[in-house]
Amino acid sequence: MPTRKRLCLSVASAVLLGIASCGSAFADSQVRARDLGAEFPGTPGPYNAITDVPDVEVGHATIIRNESADGTTAAIRTGVTAVFPKGREYRGFVYAGFFSLNGTGEMTGRSLIEEVGMFAGPVMTTGTTSVGVVRDSVIGWYRDSLGADDPALFQYIIPVVGETYDGNLSDIYGFHVDKSLVFEALDSATGGPVAEGNVGGGTGAISFAFKGGIGTSSRQLPAAQGGYRVGVLVQSNFGVRHQLTISGVPVGREISGYQPVRQKLKDGSIIAVVATDAPLLPHQLERLARRASHGMARTGGLSGNTSGDLFLAFSTAVPEEAGAGELTHSFVDTWAMNPLLEAVAFATEEAIVNALVAAETLDGVRGNKVFALPHDRLREELSRYRPSGRR
Repeated sequence: MPTRKRLCLSVASAVLLGIASCGSAFADSQVRARDLGAEFPGTPGPYNAITDVPDVEVGHATIIRNESADGTTAAIRTGVTAVFPKGREYRGFVYAGFFSLNGTGEMTGRSLIEEVGMFAGPVMTTGTTSVGVVRDSVIGWYRDSLGADDPALFQYIIPVVGETYDGNLSDIYGFHVDKSLVFEALDSATGGPVAEGNVGGGTGAISFAFKGGIGTSSRQLPAAQGGYRVGVLVQSNFGVRHQLTISGVPVGREISGYQPVRQKLKDGSIIAVVATDAPLLPHQLERLARRASHGMARTGGLSGNTSGDLFLAFSTAVPEEAGAGELTHSFVDTWAMNPLLEAVAFATEEAIVNALVAAETLDGVRGNKVFALPHDRLREELSRYRPSGRR
């Protein structure tokens, strides 16, 4: 197994190391889509991240290591991301809803969510072949935290783990994700700024034939609409180049170069995790999860035949016990949900673009290489189209 260090470095300085990157340490210095002139509807929260929803915490663990000199270990570009709905110390369930736009992918724990409308523990994302070890390791993490004899451990035996395929850049059959890496993602979870791009589960991701990865964004509703917060985190690994649209500009058609080297890309996939502090019931949260598909479409993306486009939404507003097996819970009027539905679409759109902007050029297995979206070209195209107006 590769060695790992608790550091957060750019890919350019990290390719010779195996790195577990801690939560958000370098997020403050990242360039984001708005810095390059991209415009999006709605008002973001202070961090413009899923962690703008109070109590939500995010952690990443990343391995980036080149092929060994003797050829016994291939290039590794993979990792794990953890999203805790109410922080690492919370012990209990939250209401949730799930939506599959196209189901050629995997998210464990979805049957529980569809049956009872809730889940416990974090949402994890990783590469396709690492779903099993991540799932098992989450149970192990809670066992170590609670003790094997604690009855509360039972509620964590069905973890939620989603995946996207990172085999174009990483040695996926080497099974390099292990328990220690999963534990690092869980232990590093924190609030505040969130690292994006080539980190965690998005390390080997590709979007619109550019380097993809982890991206996040948020929206703050005005007081007249409840003052609720909505945050989205995506693991973006989907899209065909000519489809890419940013702030209404056909960026993918205008920037036709920078094509991946020595690899044939398939439909790809996206995982979207939607968080809100709005008090919503499970069927309402399913409706929120569906709106992530609109954000995907606003970037020009369409579900392909073999894509896994899986979306989960949860609320951090927890019902109170009323006794005698009853709960009390206020919830948003169904007829007042439009601002929340819009917020999900707009935050998902921006999260996807933030993933593209934060990602860095990366080479991988079999001589494959994928280029980052060039910032100078993006600025140029956004500026060139701006006189025609957009929003």
